[in-house]
Amino acid sequence: MASNEKFNFAQNVAEALADSQLRANFRFATDTLIQRRGTVFATPEETEYLRDVGSAMKKDVLANLPDLLERFEAQCIKNGIIVHWAETAKDANELILSILDDHSAQKIVKGKSMASEEIHLNSYLEKHDKEVVETDFGEFIIQLCNEPPSHIIVPAVHKNRKQIAEVLAEHVEGMEYTEDVDVMLENVRSTLREHFKTADAGISGVNFGIVETGTLCLVENEGNGRMCTTVPPLHIALMGIEKLIENVEDIPAIYRLLCGSATGQRVTTYFNMISGPRMEGERDGPKEVHLVLLDNGRSRIMNDPQLGDVLKCIRCGTCLNHCPVFTRIGGHAYGSTYPGPIGEILVPQLEGLNPKGAIATASSLCDACSEACPVRIPIPEIIRRMRDESYGNGEHASVAGNGYKKSCIESMVWRSWRMSQTCPTMNKVMLKGLALFGKWIPAVGPLKSWMSVRSKPTFGKNSLKDLVKKEGVRHE
Repeated sequence: MASNEKFNFAQNVAEALADSQLRANFRFATDTLIQRRGTVFATPEETEYLRDVGSAMKKDVLANLPDLLERFEAQCIKNGIIVHWAETAKDANELILSILDDHSAQKIVKGKSMASEEIHLNSYLEKHDKEVVETDFGEFIIQLCNEPPSHIIVPAVHKNRKQIAEVLAEHVEGMEYTEDVDVMLENVRSTLREHFKTADAGISGVNFGIVETGTLCLVENEGNGRMCTTVPPLHIALMGIEKLIENVEDIPAIYRLLCGSATGQRVTTYFNMISGPRMEGERDGPKEVHLVLLDNGRSRIMNDPQLGDVLKCIRCGTCLNHCPVFTRIGGHAYGSTYPGPIGEILVPQLEGLNPKGAIATASSLCDACSEACPVRIPIPEIIRRMRDESYGNGEHASVAGNGYKKSCIESMVWRSWRMSQTCPTMNKVMLKGLALFGKWIPAVGPLKSWMSVRSKPTFGKNSLKDLVKKEGVRHE
């Protein structure tokens, strides 16, 4: 992933729009996911009720998060899980590396985890001579290509069947080119099975942490998550502190929302509930389970009443599928772990508005994302907040880098505009000036970019007020 110094969102967007194959791949995949979601959530009344339940559930968790985290930690320890706290991404990476070193673990099999992508865990471990093997099929593909995920749920969605077949034939030893999906899956599973057998440790994410029982829940379809968490002798789980659910009885509703929104399923093939290491007399499971609770700015975000809503996210990715911008430019254009609408409101808070505030411009504010969000996050409202803070607007600007777009010239222009709209004399002078000289306004500065995709406005000789005064109002 590009560093902040090299991040150029406008250039990324232009390159993505110029790639017709990329756009076709995203269009096909997201349309399919939207259709599947519509099939599962076919009853509006039931769907809206579930969304209300999910939103209230996550809101209650965030309102009581400090207390719930302490209770969750205590229950996990009681179950035999070793709990660690990581305030930053750096802390989390160092913790995980130290656990691996303590167990002389060199080879790690890894399940799908957006939190690990967030802290760039793979590259950190590889720099310290660890072998990390992604075992989710999509993650396995993009690891072979040395690419980041382009979607929260479907990491290789930017590639079609032919492109995936080419990647496997080039990088997987003994595999010939084939576009038969079943053959591709069989060959990849055979390759991964050998990695599971020889791995020293497994790393996974956590979809939900149940406070009541100290249970780690892992939602998946491929079985690789279960293999990563049971076959190696050491299991390390990485979980954002906001991922808690208070009671076991709350799981069915939130699980239904996640499955339906993410993949259009009522239930996934596997739902793993991990409550500790292998006990005496049990034949499988890890000898040790470590849980790393990741903050990485979440506590700061939670303190803002409006911005804290982003922590309700259950990482279903449905806002990406419904976003008309994301489906045209794809995930890599955002240059961040979390693309699309959720990325526009989360990444600037995690990494700062300068330079990641630019991605908040990738929205038409059509509200499609919030209408689809299973936990009712007001995404467009928070996008507007990100844009406001980029210019230092608002009484409660709190996101790092706020005001980075503020310009004296632009401020003067807007002050002049305000005066022209509040002072009748100035308004009249401005309108007459635009009528006489507007056609000679040069396409420079912000106008150059604006006019590159729009026609230059034509200003009338008479204002609306003049026309009303002259012709009156026709009540037709």
